[in-house]
Amino acid sequence: MTNERDAHLDSAPQPNVGLIAETAQRITDEVHRFVVGKDDLIETLIICLLAEKNLLIEGNPGIAKTTISKTFARTLGCTFNRQQFTPDIMPADVTGAYVYNQKTGEFSLRKGGIFSNIIMVDEINRATPRTQAALLECMEERNVTIEGTTFALERPFMVIATQTYVDFEGTYPLPEVQLDRFGVKMYLEYPTPEEELEILHVKSESSDGDVQQITDKNMLLSMFDTVNGVYVDEKVTQYIRDITVATRNHEDVLLPASPRGSIALLHLSKALAAVRGREYVIPDDVKLLTPRVLNHRIILTPDAEMADITASKIISDILKTIKVNEVSP
Repeated sequence: MTNERDAHLDSAPQPNVGLIAETAQRITDEVHRFVVGKDDLIETLIICLLAEKNLLIEGNPGIAKTTISKTFARTLGCTFNRQQFTPDIMPADVTGAYVYNQKTGEFSLRKGGIFSNIIMVDEINRATPRTQAALLECMEERNVTIEGTTFALERPFMVIATQTYVDFEGTYPLPEVQLDRFGVKMYLEYPTPEEELEILHVKSESSDGDVQQITDKNMLLSMFDTVNGVYVDEKVTQYIRDITVATRNHEDVLLPASPRGSIALLHLSKALAAVRGREYVIPDDVKLLTPRVLNHRIILTPDAEMADITASKIISDILKTIKVNEVSP
């Protein structure tokens, strides 16, 4: 495995992962000026951006889901748009529509909120399924079709959506096909007492308006190319495959992970390796990301749910069972 990796690195251009690691640390430090803790979420935001994946953040109200997302977006030097989803928001509010101009007598395009680099969708489950579906093409294909005309969305492009555990009345749970468009689903917990005290100190000393820009669009596009060049050994690729396939052979799984899940795990593992300063993916990258990438892609059988079996437990058991040096040929 090591010899193959060295041969690849000798023959291929060396990806500048040092720049990515340095930039990721600067973004993290800047976000931490306004946010206490949440290291896993901040790192996940960065790797989702670098892997060009979307992120769903779930948790109770008031635990900084929106604050972290907005602060992160402001460090990037990209266009940013926040949309508050409500039951009366329409698909055209998301994608845009042609509007008749009485002065010119012509129809002109009024672009919706999706025409930005970083889009934050707050409380995504409060919009109707029709409006939620307006995001499908945007999130997967990076295109928007308005009245038969298709518009390409500018890179970088990333959707950061939030939803809460509580107050489910009047909400519309995301269907599996929509959940599958998110590369990662993260759960946020309440801060510890020590973090709560530090939050009060931070909020008394800083203002949300002075976030420093760390990078820009051109640098991000260059980093995307670097991440694509991160080396993945064949055995690690097989390891990713076997983890995903194991969800399809598990007796407690009704709907297993699809190839989209294994592709997301591959791309995100590359991004994580780059963020941590490596030019190659190691099995620990895959292990770390597997729960975040596959948890929301698995639906359990009714019997498993009644037995209090969770997707997290199934994935944990799979990771304990499959070893990288035992992958099938």
